[in-house]
Amino acid sequence: MAEQGIRARQREHTRGRLVAEGRRLFAARGYAAVGLAEIVRSAEVTKGALYHHFTDKADLFRAVLEEVQQEVGRRVADAADAHGDPWARLTAGCRAFLAATAAPEVQRVMLVDGPAVLGWSAWRAMDEAASVRHLDDALADLVDSGVLSPQPVAPLSHLLSGAMNEAALWLASSTDPEDLARTQAALERLLDGLRTG
Repeated sequence: MAEQGIRARQREHTRGRLVAEGRRLFAARGYAAVGLAEIVRSAEVTKGALYHHFTDKADLFRAVLEEVQQEVGRRVADAADAHGDPWARLTAGCRAFLAATAAPEVQRVMLVDGPAVLGWSAWRAMDEAASVRHLDDALADLVDSGVLSPQPVAPLSHLLSGAMNEAALWLASSTDPEDLARTQAALERLLDGLRTG
């Protein structure tokens, strides 16, 4: 039993190294510019070890993307959960999303290469699992409390998610350090327009 536990930890360690090195390389140069041989060399493992954990480069990238999306989702949830008021939770979560996605590594992996490598449908499903659920919950609380007028939450959630993803992509090409604060302010004005009179 102890030997099985050691092997399981070694497998997890190897997988973690592959994901960490894949993430570092994909973020620095982009998916297309990174080869499996380079990832294996950088992670100091064999190609067989890589294929034990992942079917191909796209499968490794999916694991990297999932990790990035989960980290962004945790940052959003932590920022939102720091507030008791439902409106403050929504706005804090939205601000946190824009701040988290302003990091170049997040932009490259999550917003640029993610849809291109995995395809829009697969990327969207992962995005929904990682963050749209939090947005759905926040909007449902606001509808239930009367802060937002009664309406289906799913369309509004998808509209806001799309707007924030688009804003994050725009920020990726911006060279003005003030644009993050300006974008967060514009998003808050947009959100304020949704509140009931």
